Amino acid sequence: MSELVIEATGLRKEFRTRRGTRVAVADLDLAVPAGGVHGFLGPNGSGKTTTIRMLLGLARATAGRMQLLGHDVPRLLPAVADRVGAVVESPKFSPNFTGRQNLTLLARSIGAPTTRVDAAVETVGLSGRDRDRYKSYSLGMKQRLAIAATLLKDPDLLILDEPTNGLDPAGIREIRETIRDLGESGVTVLLSSHILAEVQQVCTSATIIGQGRLLASGRVDELVGTSTAYRVGAPDPAAARRVLSDAGFAVTDELVVETDRPAAVTEALGGAGIWLTELTPVRRDLEAVFLELTAGTELGGDR
Repeated sequence: MSELVIEATGLRKEFRTRRGTRVAVADLDLAVPAGGVHGFLGPNGSGKTTTIRMLLGLARATAGRMQLLGHDVPRLLPAVADRVGAVVESPKFSPNFTGRQNLTLLARSIGAPTTRVDAAVETVGLSGRDRDRYKSYSLGMKQRLAIAATLLKDPDLLILDEPTNGLDPAGIREIRETIRDLGESGVTVLLSSHILAEVQQVCTSATIIGQGRLLASGRVDELVGTSTAYRVGAPDPAAARRVLSDAGFAVTDELVVETDRPAAVTEALGGAGIWLTELTPVRRDLEAVFLELTAGTELGGDR
């Protein structure tokens, strides 16, 4: 079993409101293995941000146990603080300073060598723009500078809460490439996001939650699963559908066949004199799994 950099068991967070007690996180178990990018997924109101805030000591858990890098938190959080970077809320940078000046000041304030500024700028792809004023940055560049700020500590674990919120497609692509590079460099990244197509492109593993509860967790390829459906192409789709139905196959109107024996599809159609022009697997993506698991769990409010 891989070493776990984040481990939470029975994690619970309750809020008292005028209407009574509201449960934001309900006995959640979370396990993030070392290395790569781990997606932390859930609808609005599922408790993602609350969970992250508890892990970072920004909110107190009602119950449960948490560990970061093998240390109990929040009790031993100071022992691992230098090894953990996080972008949870929009960081405050001086708008009239350049990106490099902001990073240099931050490095000095935390006692990090200023040589790490060069490495952080290069890692997030801001080389050539680091001497521009922060106020001239696009939202995507501001997000990359925020990630660069966390890298000044040279962290083993990086926690990013919805880092692509509000970005245009170009900005999303930039952040995606930055996160992928970080995961490949040996940093473990916990990525909270609702953009499933982006998550599937960068994540090696994922946890899906709904209403504060664990719904599924594991490697992305295991969550998506193997295909048991195939899209069929034929010169006469109606005839092909009729032949396959008569042969006992479940066939959709779009000529998608449910089977674990694609050779039998070829055999049935070939026997009727119908020759395939296409037989391709239809694979579920992470978004389909997510929607299936979280149906009816959209709450709104806290993320």
